[in-house]
Amino acid sequence: MRMSTKFVRAIFPGSFDPITNGHLDVIDRGMKLFDELIIAVGKSPIKNQLFTPEERVKMIKEIIQQRKMAGVSVESFDGLTVEYATKKKADVILRGLRSLTDVQYEFQLAMTNRAVAGIETIFVMTSEQYGFTSSTLIREVASLGGDLSNLIPENVYNHLQKRSKKGEMTPRKTRG
Repeated sequence: MRMSTKFVRAIFPGSFDPITNGHLDVIDRGMKLFDELIIAVGKSPIKNQLFTPEERVKMIKEIIQQRKMAGVSVESFDGLTVEYATKKKADVILRGLRSLTDVQYEFQLAMTNRAVAGIETIFVMTSEQYGFTSSTLIREVASLGGDLSNLIPENVYNHLQKRSKKGEMTPRKTRG
């Protein structure tokens, strides 16, 4: 008897403002688990954002192309993650975990997503060297002129450098 294989589509949602090497670590691990991985750039009306959703999608597309990440795509979305996942016919939501604080928050979110939409969440522990890295920390260090070259992809670093030279490093509130 031949076993059938199931095609599994996952979404990896986040603000990715900006995407970090920690995010890429989770994406690399997700590529081994799923047939298709959609990086879903959320448009948050409440977060202070350094880059527009369009800029974030563009930077992530550059990384996907440069690294030849087969089966990985990126797009932005509005609204609830579970509604987006349903629209994309995703089987699972991929989430990265860095700390116990993440576990508590993500556990609650995963339980809610399963109760509301019946979608499962798969958690991947980030590598130790990225356990402290967050987009918020990156934005803060960048605004103070710190060197982030070992924490973010080269193209993102270059975009941050350009923005810094223009004096545009202060995150701004988005309007919902």
